[in-house]
Amino acid sequence: MKKVFGFVLVVTLLATLLFAGISGAASGAKYKVGILAPAVTHGWVAAVAYHAEARCKELSDQVEYNIQTSSNASEMTSQLDDLITWGAEAIVAFPQWVGMEVPIQRAVDAGTKLVNFDIAIDVDGVYRVAGDNEDMGTQGAKYIVDKIGTEGTVVILDVPSSGSVAELRKKGFIETIEKIAPNMNLVTYATKFTRQDGLTDFSDILVRHSKINAVYSMDDETSIGVLQAIREAGRTEIKVVTGGGGMQEYFEMMPENEDIWIQSALYSPAMVKDAVDVAVELLNGEKVAKETIIPTTIVDRENYTEFLDANSPY
Repeated sequence: MKKVFGFVLVVTLLATLLFAGISGAASGAKYKVGILAPAVTHGWVAAVAYHAEARCKELSDQVEYNIQTSSNASEMTSQLDDLITWGAEAIVAFPQWVGMEVPIQRAVDAGTKLVNFDIAIDVDGVYRVAGDNEDMGTQGAKYIVDKIGTEGTVVILDVPSSGSVAELRKKGFIETIEKIAPNMNLVTYATKFTRQDGLTDFSDILVRHSKINAVYSMDDETSIGVLQAIREAGRTEIKVVTGGGGMQEYFEMMPENEDIWIQSALYSPAMVKDAVDVAVELLNGEKVAKETIIPTTIVDRENYTEFLDANSPY
């Protein structure tokens, strides 16, 4: 009996150790998280990839990550397929390109957790993390009226190529102006989210209009180009230029321009860290809100020092 009991005890101990080893391996497994972002065409976009990777590194005990950047919808679709082949259990996607709806819906239907960062995409089953684009427009309208009053000429610099981002910012701006300053003269021109486009397009706009009181620009880099155009044209009547994003270089320009109010509606690329967190929470089986909207913060020369960050890539 003693031999049988000893044999059973040894087998039991071996089984326990084996089970513990298997459990340990399982508990040490990492989630595979993919990041899809546009190629670097804009400082803000570059910072998105930077912050996404930084957050994945911070979560390295839980996450194995794979970052892909693309120049168009076709390339992003191919990279989405590559991430699924790699085994991505969750993907954080910044779908800047029109035409991503079908491939992203296919990924969701196949069981991949999909977190849509920033630009809204019409796909069932995705989770979304973004700033409050419409409120950025609302706050921009209130800021301009506070600085120039309820009458004057305001140039709206629209960016149709940015999809829902510009649509929502313009909506918030125009609807708020209609409520609080219905006599304001609004004129709209298209541009892009780059300083060169801001410079070129606004130089032309200045030729067309002899008097402009304020500029509703949706982006800090565009606004840097606008400010250069204003300086080069020697125009002094423009009292406000808004922006959006939270660019360090733009912040530093705020106190240097005492004759013009330079404003930015903070829309930090670091918000993508929240999107990575949502992806991990979903993989952990946690309950997550379908949409996480991060509130607007306004920065100008009165509070810009609170937002200076020497290590920021944007």
